[in-house]
Amino acid sequence: MDLSSLTSIVATVIYVVLALIALWGAFCVVMVWTRVSQQRFNTENQQIEFLEAIEEPLLDGDFDAASEMCAGDRRAVSQLALLAIANREVGFAKVKQMVLDRFQRDVLADLEFRLSWVNTVIKSAPMVGLLGTVIGMMGAFAKLSVGGADVKPDALAEDISVALITTASGLAIAIPLVMCITVINVRIRKMEDLSASGLSRFLESFRNAAAKS
Repeated sequence: MDLSSLTSIVATVIYVVLALIALWGAFCVVMVWTRVSQQRFNTENQQIEFLEAIEEPLLDGDFDAASEMCAGDRRAVSQLALLAIANREVGFAKVKQMVLDRFQRDVLADLEFRLSWVNTVIKSAPMVGLLGTVIGMMGAFAKLSVGGADVKPDALAEDISVALITTASGLAIAIPLVMCITVINVRIRKMEDLSASGLSRFLESFRNAAAKS
């Protein structure tokens, strides 16, 4: 097998790898976006309404009713409130630390882990595209070294097009993902701020309810 044939095979493999990287990056973005949407309240007013609703049974000492309001709700504040109510016997200080640790580990750390895959795609796609550029130019120079002045332009154009297409493909994958990850990071920061304020209010109500019980 000559170098030109090997170049064609490697170029095809690079195209497939770039396609898989693009699909994986898009999948990770969708997963992170969906995860953030599941964890956050859409507006601050919705969170306030939830907190006001759960404060009533809490202050009445009806922890079962408060738990029922949180059950089945996948949003972070609701799930952490359910965790606090379920572990109310261990004391407020331990419950508060437990809630904060769980928020960091199961919510924020989970999102950061998912985002790390997107960052990996952003870095790897241009690198794979650059590899395709090198392979394409190697094929073009190999034809020149064998055929010299008799090499047809269309034969060189094929290898040069591989070099350009793979580079463009790598950038075309990375650039939209950079924009997506920027938007997602903004959503995560907003969710973090909103959830932190919601947890502070809930823990205050929870402390008052625990003191009465």
